[in-house]
This record gives sequence, structure tokens and C-alpha cells, in this order.
Amino acid sequence: MPTITEKIIKQHLIDGTLIRGASIGIKIDQTLTQDATGTMAYLQLEAMGVDQVKTELSVSYVDHNTLQNGFENADDHKYLQTVALKHGIYFSRPGNGICHQIHLERFAIPGKTLLGSDSHTPTAGAMGSLAIGAGGLDVACAMAGRTFHLQMPHIINVKLHGSLQRGVSSKDIILKVLQQLSVKGGVGNVIEYSGDGIKSLSIPQRATITNMGAELGATTSIFPSDERTREFLKKQHRESDWTELCADDDAKYDQIIEINLDNLEPMIAMPHSPDHVLPITEVLGLKVDQVAIGSCTNSSYRDMMSVANILKGKMIHPDVSLVISPGSRQVLNMLAKNNGLSTMISSGARILESTCGPCIGMGQSPITNALSLRTFNRNFYGRSGTLSAKVCLVSPETAAASALTGYIVDPRTVSFQIPQDPDEFEIDDRMIIPPNKEQAKDVEVIRGPNIKPLPINTPLEKKIQKKVIIKVGDNITTDHIAPAGAKVLPYRSNIEKISQFIFMNVKPSFYNDCMNNHGGFIIAGSNYGQGSSREHAALAPMYLGIKAVIAKSFARIHRANLINFGIIPLSFINECDYDQIDEMDELCIENLEKISVNQPISVTNITKNITFTVTHNLNELDIETIQAGGTLNLIRHNQ
Repeated sequence: MPTITEKIIKQHLIDGTLIRGASIGIKIDQTLTQDATGTMAYLQLEAMGVDQVKTELSVSYVDHNTLQNGFENADDHKYLQTVALKHGIYFSRPGNGICHQIHLERFAIPGKTLLGSDSHTPTAGAMGSLAIGAGGLDVACAMAGRTFHLQMPHIINVKLHGSLQRGVSSKDIILKVLQQLSVKGGVGNVIEYSGDGIKSLSIPQRATITNMGAELGATTSIFPSDERTREFLKKQHRESDWTELCADDDAKYDQIIEINLDNLEPMIAMPHSPDHVLPITEVLGLKVDQVAIGSCTNSSYRDMMSVANILKGKMIHPDVSLVISPGSRQVLNMLAKNNGLSTMISSGARILESTCGPCIGMGQSPITNALSLRTFNRNFYGRSGTLSAKVCLVSPETAAASALTGYIVDPRTVSFQIPQDPDEFEIDDRMIIPPNKEQAKDVEVIRGPNIKPLPINTPLEKKIQKKVIIKVGDNITTDHIAPAGAKVLPYRSNIEKISQFIFMNVKPSFYNDCMNNHGGFIIAGSNYGQGSSREHAALAPMYLGIKAVIAKSFARIHRANLINFGIIPLSFINECDYDQIDEMDELCIENLEKISVNQPISVTNITKNITFTVTHNLNELDIETIQAGGTLNLIRHNQ
């Protein structure tokens, strides 16, 4: 009767019961960090006084901030390497590849729990791992051996039937799911895949689907661990890690979606949201200026060989800039040895590092007013670095075919050889530095001048009376709140500096308004904080004095991050109250020392002389955390 999700959670359950929506606590087996979030996570781990991590495996990857046009990123990398050696953490060096691709290749294990400080951690769900994205502080707590708390998710079953046509890929499957569920349709849910259609999907193809499950707002996505899983692990020389794992035949789901792969056509997500999905046939002929292939979504060996086979013997259109990022050193080496890489180069493609690169705005911003086709997972406004760009999400096959013609084409009309999975993958782990407990005590942790101490919040006061600093609409992403890109990312370990960039593309005066008014409130629409797990979108507003966010609804990870840093996430009971609030209205909330579970809170708009009621959906631990001023304060108080 249990689903895959229920089976894994039951084996790891520490607190609570397996009742949908109930608060639970689970043991975390593995953790994952990347350099854009990792520096802060390890500063937090150090602040807890942890000697050696308590997990079965923790890995620190460098894949985001690799553009070293100043000392800041390089200094962060040296800090990450030394702190990993000090505390028993594997360290994947710059150039080794994208965290999710490498973790799938070398570390993910069926039935294990994985918590990662990156929202696309669910990629490992392709392996049958319960892989959840979270803020860096939650990951630091897991490394310290603390329980990870969440709400027991509802479970949506996506049944796949049949098999994909030539030119249609697993990217089109997840775009179809996004079209049906939307970017907030997965909130509070795990997406489990089943059906006869999954048998034809390799682990890298499944990983594309679980990776982009993050865009649904889902807690995670997961596939069974079956013979395809065993085959992949065997080729990675890890067959001993395999165990069979599937849902019972009579497993109970909260919703069932069925997709016939035989009839699925290529899809495209239009600007500026991953759920703005259309069939490719509706946009054929649109002029293309840039094509970017790679990211943790579509940079596997199979994806790269599909692209190479389409480009073989041809030259890209003279008006198109084509950039390609292989997902890992393993993929890049194999491409180099089978001539796939030379095929790409001969076509006019620019080969980038095996990193996130343009996916997080780290270079390759398109021209003004460009139409950019990208095989990435997000096309949020401004994320590419060019505010006027129109970024669309497509499969590698659509991207490569369109790069050749200079306009959007249907990849089903293109003749190319379908790549076969290799007999085995090339194994070379020399760019992964393992921990050595015997040497750990002698390691000096090196901190560059850009790495600043953690800002400390104050305990919650009994009364908050402040102004509304900003009012925003629905589906505000963490890119809106805390932009990425080459100008901002180097300051991820310097909250004082990065706070100057908060909401810079939405309200340029936000920083000054916070400073002049000693912080205040944020008012938002539905699904506030969707997208990246970056805790800076909560940590920097906390530093600027933001005390509460009142929204129609929240994205899961961002809501947890707000609580972790002592900012109260409040929800409108009557959404019409949102319409009565304007920027710079003065709001007042009293008796905050009396917050209790399931009790609404009264908010007075002093400027307009009206009162409205909000709810919080906080459990007792959440309330204790907020009243202490955040998780770190609570840990210090209880030590």
C-alpha cells in the first residue's frame, strides 16, 4: 500500500506520523552544497561548533561562482576546500562539474535521503533517492546531525505510458507536466513517476524530469529504483549501491496524472515562466539569436551526444551564438574521446566550462531584445543578465536544430542518429578530494577578506510597527528578491554588501528605503519566493530589518528560510485585504509574544485606519524559532 515516498520517509522518520500535511522530522543521510550557497552554510556549521559532520556523506561542490574576475570567488573556493577538509566533507574541485550531475553519477543511492542547499537537489530522485532542496542553514543543521523538519507531503502520481517519438525528449515530458500543474501546482507535494513508459527512460532522462520538478514547487520528485537504475549504477562501477525500490501496486495517491508519450510533441516554455508552455508547433519560425545548451537539467552524456549528432557536419547559423556546457568532467572526457566534442567545435559552438554558467547569469548574457533558446530549468525575468531578453526553455534536440537554421524548428523534422547509452562510463574521481579525519585537526581554514561574519538577528519583539517597504505581485522568485549573475554572486559570503542588491530589478530604492525606515514589511501575492533555494533572499532582508512578509501564499523553501532567520511569514485570510495595502503604509502587529498554533493574528493599517486578520500556519518549533530571532539563536540558547 505505501508509495515510494512513504517507504523512504518511514525508514527515516524521527518525529511525527505519516499523515498528509502533518509536521514530521526525518534523518538525513547525505548533504550537498554548492559554492553560491555553501560558504554561508559552512559558516553556519562552524558557528554550531561541529567538529566532524554526522551524515553518512556530505559533499561540497564548486560549480556556480567559477568566473574569477576578482579575488572574491577564488577566496570562497579556498575557504570551501579547507573547511571541507576540516570537517569531514568531500570536496569537488572547480572544473569537475555541476553538483547534481556529479552527485547522480558518483554518490546518489536508492532509498537514501539527500538534503541540498540548491533547489534542484531533487535531480537525484531519478535514482530513487528522496532528495530535497533547502536553505543552507537547514543543510548545516543536517550536517550537524539535527533532524530535518517538513510537512508530510501529499503525493501526486504521474503515470507515463508508451514511448517517446524521435525528436521528443524527457524535457518535453516535464514541460508537459508544468503545463498541466503550473509553477505552484506541486507545492506541498512529492511527484512520483510510474507506468510502462518509465521503462524506456534512462537515468539521465529521468534526471531531467526530477530536476525540473523544482519548478513545480514540489518538495521533490522521484522514480522507482529498477533495472534501469541498476544498469546505470553498474556502468558507474557502483552496482553494490543498488536496491530495488518501487511503490506497492495498491499505493494510494492524492492525485493521478496520465501522459501518453506516444502522442507527446516537442514543447517550449515561453518568457518569463517555466509553466508558460506551448507546443513547439505554435511558435515555429521565430528568429533565434542565442542558443545555450547545458545546465543541471540537460548536460548528460546522452544530451550532449544528441546535440553532437544533430550538429555533425553542419555549421550554426551566422546570426546565432551557440554555447554548450557539458555537465561534468566525466561527460566532457567521454565527448573528447569519441569525437563528439570536436563535432561541436567544428559546428561553430563555443564550449564552456562544466559549470552552471549562463543558467545562473554567470556570463553569456544575450544581446538586447534577444530570443534565447536554453535547455535550462528557469527563464525568470532578468535571470539571463539581459533584462530585455526573451528566454525560452526547450529540449537539447530543439535547441541544436534551431541553432543551425536561425529560427525555431520542430526537431522531429531533423534527421540525426539517436545516441545509445555507453557500455560503461569513464570513472575518474581525482578531482574529488575525500576527507581525512586523521589530518583534519591540522587543517587551517582560510578565510579571504570578502568572507564576513554571520549577521545576528535579535529576538522577536512584542510589537512590530513599521512601514511597507515594497508591495509585489504573484510568483515573485528569489531571482527577483536576490538576483544572481556575475555582479552579485561574488558577495554571497558578504551579507552587508549583497543586501545592496536586494530587489534591485523590481524597486531600485529598496535598500535605501530599508535603511531610512529601519526595515519594515514586505507585501506579496501568491507563491512568494518560488525558484532557487538561496537563503540570501531571506538573510539579506533580515539584515535590512524586514520583520515580516505578508503574502497570499509562499513557496516551500523560501518560507522555511524566512523562519530560519526570524522573519514571520504571514498569509492573508481574505485575499482582498492585499488590495487595500500600499507601499509606505504603516502597519502594526501587537502581542507577538502570544503567537500560538492555529491562532490568527490581527494587523492594523495605521495609515488607512483599518484592521485585517492574517494566519501563519506555524508549528510550535517554528514559533520558538521566530521568537528566538532565528534557528542559530535558538541553537545557541539551547546549548
